[in-house]
Amino acid sequence: MLNRFVWITEGTLAAGILAVSIAFSTAFAQSAPPQSSTPGQAVAPAHPSTPAGAQSPAPAALPAGAATATPYHYQPNRFAGRAGEYYRLIWGVDSLSVKWTESGEVIRFSYRVLDADKAKALNDKKNEPSLIDPKAGVKLVVPSLEKVGQLRQTATPEAGKGYWMAFSNKGRRVKRGDHVDVTIGSFRAQGLVVD
Repeated sequence: MLNRFVWITEGTLAAGILAVSIAFSTAFAQSAPPQSSTPGQAVAPAHPSTPAGAQSPAPAALPAGAATATPYHYQPNRFAGRAGEYYRLIWGVDSLSVKWTESGEVIRFSYRVLDADKAKALNDKKNEPSLIDPKAGVKLVVPSLEKVGQLRQTATPEAGKGYWMAFSNKGRRVKRGDHVDVTIGSFRAQGLVVD
């Protein structure tokens, strides 16, 4: 009988302590001053499991610039949409790129051939290539060296191979980030970004 009484007393005492601790936690949470937010910092909403009136801890701050930083190694395909489809279907080429090389003295235009018949115009010696930079107001040409000839590939194109041509950028008028147009006969690629 005594053991039963002690057990009931201990159980009642434990329940009482639990009730008091819950009441104390709730009262403390309600009486806590609200979190002040500094300009540009929002207070996080309470978590669904947080008691009414209690505030959840603020999330850890991100390093400065972390929200806007993007990894540089990823280069998006600039011709993934209609432009890319146009160059593939009409001219049989893709992977068009314009690069600032030789400390800016040369601008290199390159492309990959998908359909050799459609891409013939780009490698035809009769078609004079030019690179136009509307912002700089210049039109670059492919230079011709005495022993080498023109700095471009004019062999019959083959599917799956890459080809290039180099434009002289004397005075470095064309800069990185400029949007340029490349014309080769009737072929015209517009808005290529100089990397």
